[in-house]
Amino acid sequence: MSFNEIDRAQVLAEALPYIQKFTGKTIVVKYGGNAMVSDELRHAVISDIILLSLVGIRVVVVHGGGPEISEMLKKLGKESKFVDGLRYTDEETMDIVQQVLCGRVNKDLVATLNRLGGRALGLCGLDGALLQAKKLDDKYGQVGDITKVDAAPVIDALNNGYIPVVATVAQGVDAEVSYNINADTAAAKLAVALEAEKLILLTDVRGLLRDPKNEATLIPELQLSSVPALVREGVISGGMIPKVECCVESVRSGVKSAVILDGRVAHSLLMELLTDAGIGTMLTN
Repeated sequence: MSFNEIDRAQVLAEALPYIQKFTGKTIVVKYGGNAMVSDELRHAVISDIILLSLVGIRVVVVHGGGPEISEMLKKLGKESKFVDGLRYTDEETMDIVQQVLCGRVNKDLVATLNRLGGRALGLCGLDGALLQAKKLDDKYGQVGDITKVDAAPVIDALNNGYIPVVATVAQGVDAEVSYNINADTAAAKLAVALEAEKLILLTDVRGLLRDPKNEATLIPELQLSSVPALVREGVISGGMIPKVECCVESVRSGVKSAVILDGRVAHSLLMELLTDAGIGTMLTN
């Protein structure tokens, strides 16, 4: 028997206690960025999600679609505009956001999951009033602040053996409009509503680094109590602040742990959930 086969058996043996730990538990995965655009990474992430589902883990996928929205706006001769890192969403942009997220991106993802042997079901925040929101602030246009999550459609899908795939457009409660919702925020709120075991934010960085220029300075585990000091020291800065805030809010509200994970690494989901190593930054209480 070659080392390769021994190694493979070792990996499977190592995964067993983790499979036992997570079977029947709900994991919310926010999927976006680089892992969505590259075909190879997309394939790896989707294979991971299907495998996790097949071993009895209740996986919920929440997705954005920033690059696809920007591409469609460009085709229509409309410039993408951002305010404080959020896409400025006027009425015309909101129409495009809804079409691209709830239409093309959601259905492509569902079709790929189904094609590779999963059982996926596409939802958006408008279905069953899953995500309800009010306007966040006039300066962002039709960007919403979630006021309520009715997780019933997602729970029904999970109970029927599906992998729910959720696009982050919400139903307005303060006006007859739809709102664009930040996907990290939506994933965190949904994880809380589902009483999830774990929230995983797939992103384009290794995790939280003490020195952003040095990937060897990854902080593998972080207690919520350490977060304010790291913000003051500038270790948590820029685009990492809202991601960490989402993780903190979810863990504070009952999710067991939240992980910022590098979506650029093939099979990072499996490594994080089913091996001793774990490769991202995990926030716990």
